Amino acid sequence: MAELKNGKKIERNTYGVDETLEKEFDFSHLKRSLVYVKKYVWKLLLALILALAASVVTLFGPQIISAAIDQGMTEGGAHYGEMKYFWTLAGLYLACIVASAVLTAFRVIIVAKVGQAIVVDIRRDLFHHLQKLPFAYYDSRPQGKILVRVTSYVSAVSDLLSGGLVNAVIDIINIVIILIFMLTTSVEMTFPVLIGVPILLVLLYFLKPIQRRAYQVNSNKGSNLTAYTCENIEGVKVTELFDREEKNQEIHRRLTRERSNAWIHTIKISTIVIQATAAITHLSQMGVYIFAFFLLGPKSAPVGMVIAMASYASRFWAPISSLTTIYNTLITTMAYLERIFETMDTPIDIDDKPDAVELPEIKGEVEFKNVAFGYDPTVKVLKDVSFKAKAGQSIALVGPTGAGKSTIVNLISRFYDVDGGSVTIDGYEVSDVTLASLRGQMGIMLQDPFIFSGTVEDNIRYGNLTATEEEIIAAAKAVCAHDFIMEMDKGYKTVVRERGSGLSQGQKQLISLARTLVRDPRILVLDEATSSVDAKTEQVLQLAVDKLMEGRTSFIVAHRLSTIQNCDCIMFIADGGIAEFGTHDELLAKKGRYYELYTAQSIAEKEV
Repeated sequence: MAELKNGKKIERNTYGVDETLEKEFDFSHLKRSLVYVKKYVWKLLLALILALAASVVTLFGPQIISAAIDQGMTEGGAHYGEMKYFWTLAGLYLACIVASAVLTAFRVIIVAKVGQAIVVDIRRDLFHHLQKLPFAYYDSRPQGKILVRVTSYVSAVSDLLSGGLVNAVIDIINIVIILIFMLTTSVEMTFPVLIGVPILLVLLYFLKPIQRRAYQVNSNKGSNLTAYTCENIEGVKVTELFDREEKNQEIHRRLTRERSNAWIHTIKISTIVIQATAAITHLSQMGVYIFAFFLLGPKSAPVGMVIAMASYASRFWAPISSLTTIYNTLITTMAYLERIFETMDTPIDIDDKPDAVELPEIKGEVEFKNVAFGYDPTVKVLKDVSFKAKAGQSIALVGPTGAGKSTIVNLISRFYDVDGGSVTIDGYEVSDVTLASLRGQMGIMLQDPFIFSGTVEDNIRYGNLTATEEEIIAAAKAVCAHDFIMEMDKGYKTVVRERGSGLSQGQKQLISLARTLVRDPRILVLDEATSSVDAKTEQVLQLAVDKLMEGRTSFIVAHRLSTIQNCDCIMFIADGGIAEFGTHDELLAKKGRYYELYTAQSIAEKEV
C-alpha cells in the first residue's frame, strides 16, 4: 500500500515505512554539505598539494625508463652501455618511489583526520536536532531508520566530503598533468589514448539515472533491514513468549534477500562502468602500440618512447577509473544526504518562540482553557477541555484507555502543542516560556520507565546533575527503593545494563520515581507510576508519595483507583473531555461513571 505525503512516496508494510525520496538528482545537497568542509579547507588544500606532488614525482618514472632504454640500452644512444648512467637513473627512480610513498602517507593521514572531524560535526548537528524534535517525530517512524542515518549514512557522507572530493580534484589535475606529459612526449601517440573519453562520457550519461535509482533502492532496503533488526532485538522477550521466532526469521530472510538483491543490482551497474573503463584503458594502450609501429614506424617512434606512452596511457585512465568510482560513491552518498537533510529539515514544532521568556519560580497553578488536541488532525482526543488546578492541589486523571489522560499531562509539559485553547501555569502560557524553564520546574515520570546504562546513582541523578549523594539516597528512601538498591552488589554504584535489563519492572519504576523526585519539582506528574509494584510496596509507596505531594501541584494518571482516593480532585476523562470531577466521596455519591469503574474494580479485586 502506498500514499504520497509532502512529495514523498510512502510505502507501508508490516515492518515500518519505506521512504523513497522522489526529488531529481540535485547537487544542491552536495553544495549544502560543503559547509562541513569549509573549516578544514586549509588541511584539505595541504593534502591536495601533497597528493599532486606525489603524482608529479611518480610521473617522472616513465621518463626515466624511456631514457634508460633509448639512451642507455639502444645502440647509438648517448649513454649506451654506461653502467654509471644506469645506476644514476636507478637511484632517481628509487627516489621517486620513496618520495611518492612518503607524500602519499602524509596525505592519507591528513584526509583521515579531516574525515573523522567531519563525522563528528555532522553527527553532532544531527543528534542535536534529533534531541529537539517533538514526540510526534518518533511516534511516526522506527528507531532503526533513525539510527542508520546517524551512523552508517554519516560515515559514508564524511568519506565523500573528505577523501572523495580531494581525490576527485587530484584525479582531474592528474589527468591534466598526464596529458601534458603525453603531449610533450609524443603528440601523435596521444590521439589514440583520447579516443575513448567521449565513449565513456556517453555511457555515464545514460547510466546516471539508473545508478541513482539503484542506490536509492539499496539505501531503502538497508534501512528497512536495520529497522526490523533493531525492533526485534528490543522485543526479543515478546518474540520468545509468543513463539514468533520462525515467523520473524522468515520476515528477516525476506528483508535480507531484498537488501542483497538491491545491492547486487547496484554492483551490476557499477561493474558496467568499471569494466568499460578497464576495457578502454587496455584498448588505448593497444592503440598506442598500433599507432606507433604501423602508422609512425619504428624509426619515428623509439621503443623507450612507446613504452613510456603506453605507461602514460595506463596512468591516464587510472584517475578516470577512480573518478567513475567516486561518481558511484557520489550517487550513493546523494541518497544518504537526502535522508540526513530530510531529518535535519524536519521542523522543530515544539521549540522556544523568538520572544519566549523565562518562567520564574512557580507556585504551580495550572489552567486549561477550551483546550482541543488530536495526534491526528482529523481525530480530536480532547475537545474543549477546561479546568483549573490550584497550587499544591493533587489532581487524579482516570478513565478508559485512550481517553486522553496522558495527553493532558503531556500538554502541561508541552511535549505537544494544543490545537486550540490555551494551557497556562501561574498565568503564563506554556508556549510563551522557554522549555528549559518550564520543564526544569517539573518532575515527570512517564508510564514506561526508561533506565539508562550506567550506575543506579547516575540514573537517579539524571534529571538533576547537582544532586548530592545524600539527596539521592533520601529520594530513593522516600519511594521505597533504598532497600533493594542496597541489596545489589555495589549498592548505588551498581552498574545496570541498557534499558534496565536485569531489573524487575517494579524496580525500574521505583528508580524512575526517585529520579523524578530528586529534582524537587513544583509540579509533579506521575503517569501510572505505581502500576508495576506489588500491593505491599504500593501501600508503603503511597504514603511516601502523599507526603512528597504536599506543597506541590500533582497530576496522577492511574487505572488503579485505590491509589488516588486521597487526591483533592478526581477527573474522569472520557469522550474527549471531563465527564465527571470531584473528590472520591463526591463521585461515589453521584453514582456515575467513576462509581461504575470503582465498583467494577472492587469486585475484581475481591475475586482475586
